[in-house]
Amino acid sequence: MKHILLILSLILLSYEIQAQNSSDNKLGTWYMFNGSHKISEKFTIKSAIHFRYFEFITDYQQEIYRLGLNYKINPNTNFTLGSVYSITDNSYQQDLPDLYEYRFYQDLNIKDQWGNFRVKHRVRLAQRFKRQNFVNNTTHRIRYGLFMNHPISKKLTTYIFNEIFIKFAKKTFGQNRTGFGFLQKLSKQMKLKIGYMYTQFSASKSHRVQLGIILNTNHLKKNN
Repeated sequence: MKHILLILSLILLSYEIQAQNSSDNKLGTWYMFNGSHKISEKFTIKSAIHFRYFEFITDYQQEIYRLGLNYKINPNTNFTLGSVYSITDNSYQQDLPDLYEYRFYQDLNIKDQWGNFRVKHRVRLAQRFKRQNFVNNTTHRIRYGLFMNHPISKKLTTYIFNEIFIKFAKKTFGQNRTGFGFLQKLSKQMKLKIGYMYTQFSASKSHRVQLGIILNTNHLKKNN
């Protein structure tokens, strides 16, 4: 755990030294809760709440609320149907109207094992219904993510990922996320996530520290 905090401190220090007025050069933060709640042998409820900032603890950017129902097809394949509500401030140190969005999504998740690496492929379709300054807009996109975990000890795991976003309408590049970090097991049900993510957009970029809690519960055991 000390090594994780040291790495995080070095990342923060490097960005404080390089900081400029543009949001591209600020180190923002995602504060995250992700939950997985098993309710039967086949079905699991997925939940998430994210609060995102342009800078480490200031300049609000976005809040996201996600809820989904996951169905296990087999031990290595599962499918999720879900919805999202988000509020986004696309400006940085400016006074612009917020963007409100309702979104439906569908995930196909495939697990794999590459040597000592646990691997997950995720394909996500999203139908996005957006409203900003009383103007409505509907868009669609597809995402493909490759996520890899490697255990360091019984309680500590390192991870790395890459995810690309493609817009349907114009079949154009939306963004690409690349990140790495650590998962610290706190109990049988809870993990702490600390990581860094770089996102390349078509005309900009962002740097984010990810700080999160992951909660996995099994209500099937309680019922039995």
